[in-house]
Amino acid sequence: MLLASIYIPIAGGLFSLLTPLPVIYYSTKLGTERGVKLVGITLLVAGVIAALTRYVHLLFLCIEFSLLGLIISELFRRKMSIGYTVLLGTSLTLLIGFVVLAVAGLSKNKTPLEMVLTYLQGSLSENLEFYKGMEMNGENALNAREYLRFLLDTIMKVYPALTVIGTGFVVWINVIISKPLLRIRNLPHPDFGPMDRWGASETMVWGLIGAGFSLFLPWPSLRSVALNAVMVFLVIYFFHGLSILVFYLNKYRVPSWIRIGVYALILFQQIFAIVLALAGLFDQWIDLRRIHPKKEEIVK
Repeated sequence: MLLASIYIPIAGGLFSLLTPLPVIYYSTKLGTERGVKLVGITLLVAGVIAALTRYVHLLFLCIEFSLLGLIISELFRRKMSIGYTVLLGTSLTLLIGFVVLAVAGLSKNKTPLEMVLTYLQGSLSENLEFYKGMEMNGENALNAREYLRFLLDTIMKVYPALTVIGTGFVVWINVIISKPLLRIRNLPHPDFGPMDRWGASETMVWGLIGAGFSLFLPWPSLRSVALNAVMVFLVIYFFHGLSILVFYLNKYRVPSWIRIGVYALILFQQIFAIVLALAGLFDQWIDLRRIHPKKEEIVK
């Protein structure tokens, strides 16, 4: 599945994100102990394939995704909510990724951050060489190089947020897809309840307010941390808004072909993603779905 990201353009990268699925399935079917043994055998085979194909970095991805599969299956057994499942799965996967980068950097005497910088700078150099080889006049080539440098600087500023968001997405998509897979095979699967009623914690809004306020403080390091925090919070509120959208699509029994069009619109028109994030944020006070009891009712 990981090799698909190399040999199959575009779709292969999406397919490789589902690498934890087989681990989730067999760990649930065979139990944790036998699941761990199966992962060990798989990693040995993957190591041989990585050595033969000279794609050694795939072995590190295989380790990370296999451990993620074991983590998700264990969280399923503990019957946690989808929020805690994604949160803990993302946190532990980030920790594993940090350890993997640290181990990989030992042979090169580099820290995990230096490993990331080296990779991104290498990608930039390859793109610069590509533009040099193209028949471009001096001004266009200079503009292309300046744009790539600007892009690298921008990515480095928000790289922590992109890492958290990307990892969270991988965990989320595997959690969502594995549930019906386990149900079809009559295996134990989590009951998250109605997914269209999910919402972010009300206390999280204070984290967003604090991070937003910190963007205006005079300390660059603090502003950088705040910027990354705001990006992560907004993505969480986007999924909150998405659950609101799904709630109304279900309520009015919107046909599948219209739903696909709506999702495609969100994917290709970022303004709708921003609207959903704002809907998720203001749902804390407005209760757009009318699913939370009023304060007067709580007091009674």
